[in-house]
Amino acid sequence: MTTVTEKLKIFGMKKFLSYIDADYANNFPKALAWVERLDITGENKAVYKLLRDAFTDPTNNWNIFTKHIYNDLDAHNRRKFVENFVIYSSIIGNKKRKELRVKEDCNIPWAILMDPTSACNLKCTGCWAAEYGNKMSMDFDTLDSIINQGKALGIYMYIYSGGEPLVRKDDVIKLCRKHDDCFFMAFTNGTLIDEKFADQMLEVGNFIPAISIEGTEEANDARRGEGCYKAVRRAMEILKERKLGFGFSTCYTSQNAEVVGSEEFIDDMVNAGCLYGWYFTYMPVGKEAHTDLLATAEQRKYMYDQIRKFRGEKSIFLMDFWNDGEYVNGCIAGGRNYLHINANGDVEPCAFVHYSNLNINEVSLLEALKSPLFQQYRQSQPFNKNQLRPCPLLDNQGKLAEMVKASGAHSTDLACPEDVDELTSKCKDVADKWAVKSQEIWENSPNGKKAIAIEALENEKAASK
Repeated sequence: MTTVTEKLKIFGMKKFLSYIDADYANNFPKALAWVERLDITGENKAVYKLLRDAFTDPTNNWNIFTKHIYNDLDAHNRRKFVENFVIYSSIIGNKKRKELRVKEDCNIPWAILMDPTSACNLKCTGCWAAEYGNKMSMDFDTLDSIINQGKALGIYMYIYSGGEPLVRKDDVIKLCRKHDDCFFMAFTNGTLIDEKFADQMLEVGNFIPAISIEGTEEANDARRGEGCYKAVRRAMEILKERKLGFGFSTCYTSQNAEVVGSEEFIDDMVNAGCLYGWYFTYMPVGKEAHTDLLATAEQRKYMYDQIRKFRGEKSIFLMDFWNDGEYVNGCIAGGRNYLHINANGDVEPCAFVHYSNLNINEVSLLEALKSPLFQQYRQSQPFNKNQLRPCPLLDNQGKLAEMVKASGAHSTDLACPEDVDELTSKCKDVADKWAVKSQEIWENSPNGKKAIAIEALENEKAASK
């Protein structure tokens, strides 16, 4: 339940954001100056300077990107994103989450990733969901309950995956309407986005898709099926025509890394109307997974370099799920920043880690966050001082197996349960090579140098005692 203080804070913040929204170019600098004056301690001085420098320079990429959002995006879609992300998730939610982490002695995540269904209209090479068929789904009441429980914990960001989540279009929109203080995203193959659904997105304003694409038409359809690329591009056209926010999601493999990491691909996505992009590296999850699709250490470094370069040059917000570990102090799974609930209701630490102790149909969300496997994550994070090696499966050999065994978690693979030692063994070669390559990058990166210097200082202090 929202308190009186929270209601007043929400009212004030909505007025503040409306002021910026009314005339972004003129009012944002005034609003920034006002907020900066309230920061008596100067705690965020560096952040304000960064923002001021960016938004007083007309050639700055972030200035151009933000103006694009304010000038070219549907007003209702933009307002819902800003209000729900800034007010509910960042201000109201952050306070709740911080308090409950201490009180409950467990991780409380920023976002929940959940699968409404295991069903999918495609059968992509290397996708574990393709093996599950339409066997599993969570009904509307279960999805609604997860969101209600999540909001009580300060969680206002919900991401759908699958299967193909838009197989459940009606329920997705119904949940957006009911929980209009939350923001919803979906990893979707995009082939089910049509004019009717886009109009419903316009109406609710708080849903934004990440459309899967694998590069060129040839590369995309080789993995996803003939005609998929054209359907995806048509979905992007429909959304762009309505000035709706959307992004792309891509899985880079040994076969397409150089394509999806190229400047040509990014320029194409920007021109298509994408506001953001998610990069994931291929994971050999599932007994029949193709290990030859694993990206090499050189390809992962290529992606590391390219995405950092594009962030300074391209008007799109890019995220690299593994290589951005240095910005979030390593792994974000296990409830630290997010968790995953599969279509069967199993509460898993990560979308790529199909092991669990508890099912959401039998326990509360809070009980699931206190499960033995989630506590193993909490006690072990970060898994490596080199934050370019954040993952307990892909980057730190044996760590996932150790936690699964210590917690007594079981495989939740819906098609064929997978032994955790067999799973991790598939990643050994790439993990060993990335350990060497990533250490070279880490020791020469600004974040790495800073972390190494702090560690050396702490060791020196400890030795002098």
